Amino acid sequence: MRYGIIGAMDIEIEMLLAELTETRTVTRAGMTFHEGKVGDTEAVIVRCGIGKVNAGICVQILADLFNVDCVINTGIAGSLSNRLDIGDIVISTDAIQHDMDVTKLGYVPGEIPQIGVVSFAADPKLRTRAVKACRKAAPDINVMEGRITTGDQFIASMDRKREIIEVFGGLCTEMEGAAIAQAAYLNDLPYVIVRAISDKADDSGAMSYAQFEKKAAMHCSGLVLQMLKS
Repeated sequence: MRYGIIGAMDIEIEMLLAELTETRTVTRAGMTFHEGKVGDTEAVIVRCGIGKVNAGICVQILADLFNVDCVINTGIAGSLSNRLDIGDIVISTDAIQHDMDVTKLGYVPGEIPQIGVVSFAADPKLRTRAVKACRKAAPDINVMEGRITTGDQFIASMDRKREIIEVFGGLCTEMEGAAIAQAAYLNDLPYVIVRAISDKADDSGAMSYAQFEKKAAMHCSGLVLQMLKS
C-alpha cells in the first residue's frame, strides 16, 4: 500500500515529514510532493494549499503521478457539534460540499450535477484504522465519527454555522475535505478525512483558530503517524 497524505498547510504535515525517510521530492502545480517511507509504509506527503480547487488537483496528481492506493486528509476544522471541544478528533463517515447549490434546477443541497452523488462515503477500513490509531496514540482525546462539511469559506459566524447544521448536519466544517473525497471517488481511491477541532466555527472562530490551530494540527498529525506506523 502506498498512502497519499494531504494537508492544506505546513503545520498539518510537518510532524509527518519529520518521520519520512528515503525521500525524494517532485514539484507539480506549485505543490511539493515528498515521497518516501514512514517506518515500513510507503507514503507521499504533500501540502496542497487552502481550498477545494487545490485539494482536487492534488488528489489527481497523487493518482496519476504517484499511483497511490488510498488518500488520507489530515488537518484542522471548526466544530459544528457541542459534543466536540478544541483538540477533539473527527473521523469522516462521509463528506459533502456545503457551498454547492444547484437547488434551482431540482438538485438537493450539496449535490453535484451529473455525478449522481450528494455526499462521498469514506472507506470503512480506513475509518476503523483511524479510530484505533487515535485511541492508541492519544487515548485521552475525544474521537467521533461523522459527516464533514466543506466549502470555500472560513466559517466564523453563528448564523452561517446554524445554516450548515440545519441543511447538512455534520460534525465539523473545513475547506478541502469534500473536494478530496470527490476526486478520490472519481479515481476509485479509498479515502478518509481526519480533522482536529481548532475552533467553534462561530463568532469567536477567528480568535480561537489563531490560538489553537497548531495544537490541533499536531494532534491530527500524531494520529495519522500512528496509522502509518501500525
